[in-house]
Amino acid sequence: MATQGRPLSPDFKRALVLVQDYFDRTKGDLREQEGSSAERTAHALGVGLATVKRVMADSKRSPVGLIREESRRRGRPPRVLSDALQTRTREYVRQANREGSHITREMLAEYLQAEGGDPHCSVSTLGRALDRGGFTFGKGTRSQHLKEKDHVVAARHRYLREKRGNRQGDDVMRPEV
Repeated sequence: MATQGRPLSPDFKRALVLVQDYFDRTKGDLREQEGSSAERTAHALGVGLATVKRVMADSKRSPVGLIREESRRRGRPPRVLSDALQTRTREYVRQANREGSHITREMLAEYLQAEGGDPHCSVSTLGRALDRGGFTFGKGTRSQHLKEKDHVVAARHRYLREKRGNRQGDDVMRPEV
């Protein structure tokens, strides 16, 4: 099991502690002693000796905290809109634009909460996510409406033209994936 450079899961730490304790208990039973129990644990689980010693020291300091420790989130926080919600958002905005109905970020936030989005998502954070996703506010009859940016619409039209051009006639020039 390759663990170098990755944090150890609480389950793996628990297994490491249990294997080390087993080797400590059966120290006199083995006929062939191939080093300390920490070395045998490291060899059995495919981790370094320093990792075994660090985990064992942590388990002796706080045995309950080590096993029940939740894995910490590292790195950049997840996006506000998951891929599934981005697709639903795009369809929702397109449908509203087709119908000519007014749509705001607040209305979209309520819709996304009903669809399973983050209930504590700020409207301004949602606005930045929409901007990254290719949406903008355009002129409506009395107020601004949420719509797709022009370059996104143009790219979709280009793609569909190429797709229709590929399907002309009975044979397909290039296979579509």
